[in-house]
Amino acid sequence: MKLVSSLLPLAALTSAFVVPDQQITEQLALQSQKEPQSYFNRFQGSVEEAWSGVEDTFNNAVAFSENALDNAINAVSGAANEAKAKFECHMSMEKWDIQGWLDSAASTIEDVDIFETSRPHDPHHKPHHGHHAPNKTVYELITSSKYTTKFAQLIDEYPDLVKTLNGTAANYTVFAPTNKAFEKIPEHGRKPSKELLKKVLAYHISPDFYPAGRVLVSHTIPTVVDEGSLGGVAQRLRVGLSLKGLLVNFYSKVVAINIFGTNGVIHGVDSLLLPPPPALKIIELFPTEFSTLQLGLAKTGLFDAIAKSHHEGGTFFAPSNFAFKKLGPKVNAFLFSKYGEKYLKALLKYHIVANQTLYSDAFYKAKSEDGTDVKITEEVDMAGIPKGHFHVDLPTLLDDKSLSVDLARFGGFINIKINGFSNVAVQDGIAKDGVIHVVSSVLIPPRAPGGAQYMGEEMSVEEFKARFDAFDQEL
Repeated sequence: MKLVSSLLPLAALTSAFVVPDQQITEQLALQSQKEPQSYFNRFQGSVEEAWSGVEDTFNNAVAFSENALDNAINAVSGAANEAKAKFECHMSMEKWDIQGWLDSAASTIEDVDIFETSRPHDPHHKPHHGHHAPNKTVYELITSSKYTTKFAQLIDEYPDLVKTLNGTAANYTVFAPTNKAFEKIPEHGRKPSKELLKKVLAYHISPDFYPAGRVLVSHTIPTVVDEGSLGGVAQRLRVGLSLKGLLVNFYSKVVAINIFGTNGVIHGVDSLLLPPPPALKIIELFPTEFSTLQLGLAKTGLFDAIAKSHHEGGTFFAPSNFAFKKLGPKVNAFLFSKYGEKYLKALLKYHIVANQTLYSDAFYKAKSEDGTDVKITEEVDMAGIPKGHFHVDLPTLLDDKSLSVDLARFGGFINIKINGFSNVAVQDGIAKDGVIHVVSSVLIPPRAPGGAQYMGEEMSVEEFKARFDAFDQEL
């Protein structure tokens, strides 16, 4: 079996920029009317093209087996099709009924009994619907399933991973790629190093317990991969519902759910999960959406400066080409002229937060400069909170000018607003060194504290310059 280095370009495309389920909000509905094919849809198409030839798996039920993982994979197809049909029905509504969708999804889940949320060690848990109490570890379940033999063979090459998945130090969650997932790997090229391969395998494992009920209301999930570029904190996975079902990192479909072991839970996936590259590499990979941003970063020298910096995590609010277009032709012409270059640099700095990584459902801050704090001085994990509001001010590279960020959550739906008005259109672009949130309007500071915020309209050059005149040392 060959896990080849030729996968890496594909890994960068498909795994790096983890796109969540499309935000069904009034603002994006209006945006889609202005722009016939949104960048969300175009990005989705680019990933689907990269994974061309991928077909739905396990559509035919096979004979009953005593193996729990085999049984789950055999039974999931019919339930997934039913859930997909209901999801598509709701998507066709003129107005998105969030509560109605949640109620419908809940009824579908109960019918097939795949979103069990009891912990495997819960003494009050009573098996039902023919389920038996688990008597195998997650490692034993993986190695005994005929659907995950290739994944098991790779795990067996690393005794410490075997020890982890057999241990009781935590209730683990494993997104186990099926044998079908390995058929998508090109057969030519060199096998990656054992170190890289181990990192890929570890990226499928979370040290926390995420039965599917918790996955459903989460956007990101920590893995056991400790990423140095994030300040030593866990690299994360992106999860979300789509018309194709429950997806991990946007492209890998969950084909089996809630196979409980004595020390955790397994979800089967139909594609390998590949750790992401840095945020700047992600921007390069999508020129149709971020060519203006990429040009600006290169022209101002920020691209090289950020690449060479030793930041520990970060948050990048990336304006799309459409966002720059909304500024109007005059402002864009000015920004990319020799007269506007310093303003362009100040503008881009206002979109970059160093050493603080704000996902839609988790928040990490790096250690303080004097070294008195621990690596992570604060972590906010909103997974499991059905409703709530979280506010944070994030200092940017623009003279420490902060962005005011508000996150509002209803169940699994999270809305992120910046400076009270600007919505994040695509959340949680998982990167090696932080996270990318795509904004559909360029972020521009007010003229004065408490002043009027930019709301995405065309702007004059004079007005644009006036909003940056206060940052004399930057200009």
